[in-house]
Amino acid sequence: MKKLLFTMIAGALMISCNQNKKEQEEIAKDPNLEIHEKIAMANGFEEFDSINKLKFTFNVKVNDTLRSERRWTWNIKSDKISLTEKDSTMSYTKKDSLAKDKEYIDQRFVNDSYWLLFPYQLKWSNADFSEAKTAKAPISGDEMQMLTVSFPSEGGYTPGDSYDIYFDDEFMIQEWVYKASGGGREMATTWEDYEDFDGVKISKMHKSEDGNFELYFTDIYVE
Repeated sequence: MKKLLFTMIAGALMISCNQNKKEQEEIAKDPNLEIHEKIAMANGFEEFDSINKLKFTFNVKVNDTLRSERRWTWNIKSDKISLTEKDSTMSYTKKDSLAKDKEYIDQRFVNDSYWLLFPYQLKWSNADFSEAKTAKAPISGDEMQMLTVSFPSEGGYTPGDSYDIYFDDEFMIQEWVYKASGGGREMATTWEDYEDFDGVKISKMHKSEDGNFELYFTDIYVE
């Protein structure tokens, strides 16, 4: 019985892997998709529309000290968002115009959800994109495809920021470099520990080269 169960599980995993590989090949060959769209699609962009609720905890650790731990619940259809931080819960409904007392939670949600779902921002946002080229990734030193994503100099909480994203042959981001507007701060991190949540693929861990900075997600739940 145990042998039969193992065989069934192994067979299901093989079917899932083969299906995923086929989907990745179809995305790669689609002449109607631009590179940034292929990255979004490879991460399950089309599956996101079927989700009603998304929960996640955003964590930042610096030198083994936990600096941030924010627990989010996002009711996607109504755009009601709740933040639990230090045993306090705040909620708001995302709109074009926000009251001043809601900006605190909105700023943090924008930041945390960008890290969580950045590949989808390539479709959602009004960013500009460079031509893709082969370049050496900043942390691993591996040669990958690189695309620069630049956001407008006006609007949003961090106007003018840009990202160099390094992705593999399956259009999954492996590393990136964040560049603050005005030639200021830069930060390179990995994109690793991907997990598939009902078709939505999320990188759960981001690390700096020296490992002293970790930004990671826990308690991810979709329905």
